[in-house]
Amino acid sequence: MAPGQYSMDAKQHTLSPIVTGATVIGMKFNGGVLVAADTLASYGSEARYKDVCRIAKVGEYALLGASGELSDFQYLTDQLDELADEDWLHEDGCSMGPKEYSSYIGRVMYNRRSKMNPLYNQFVVVGKKKDEAPHLLYVDHQGTAYSENYVATGFGMHLAMPIIRNEWRADMSFDEAKALTIKCLQVCFYRDCRAYFKIRIGKCTGDEATISEPIAMDHFWGHTAWTEKRLEDTGVIADTW
Repeated sequence: MAPGQYSMDAKQHTLSPIVTGATVIGMKFNGGVLVAADTLASYGSEARYKDVCRIAKVGEYALLGASGELSDFQYLTDQLDELADEDWLHEDGCSMGPKEYSSYIGRVMYNRRSKMNPLYNQFVVVGKKKDEAPHLLYVDHQGTAYSENYVATGFGMHLAMPIIRNEWRADMSFDEAKALTIKCLQVCFYRDCRAYFKIRIGKCTGDEATISEPIAMDHFWGHTAWTEKRLEDTGVIADTW
């Protein structure tokens, strides 16, 4: 098969995600923008790979966070690396920023969807180029793309977004935005069986784009209702769920 062509045989297309990542959260703060995701890649329902970075640096000023199929995320990051190398080779003193990269990602996703061979991902693209305003874009496997002040993917759309809507402010400091993000990912860890307690947080401030080392979130599983030995024969009839 020639490069750039896609087989009409559906068996050679990705029909369903296999190794997947869960929630990604993106949020603007005063002076920048952040993106956060846990470090788990699940093999079906098995918590298989627990030290996976689902945030990638794109160019000099942008970061990309990914939910969904991990191999499709890796494919796209390879494409973006080639684009960044090509941009650097021009040696014109200019470099692409988050708006250019997010536009490219949106076009790639829509192109693949139109060929009935989508990349099974939800992406959060964040960045800030020098003195420009922070940029945050959501794009999914259908090529749907929009900019917002904060977004969440996966189960985070249902579990994290209500919390963020109540507590987010445009003048939040980075530490406040980080605390709110951790709060949301803690809820996702408790409620989403594809989530994990170790996370990475990416930060774009205009001068640089950085990704933190894994951070272990606090969590508590010692609630009485979860530790009762209800399967033991105590002679007392008790309701269980």
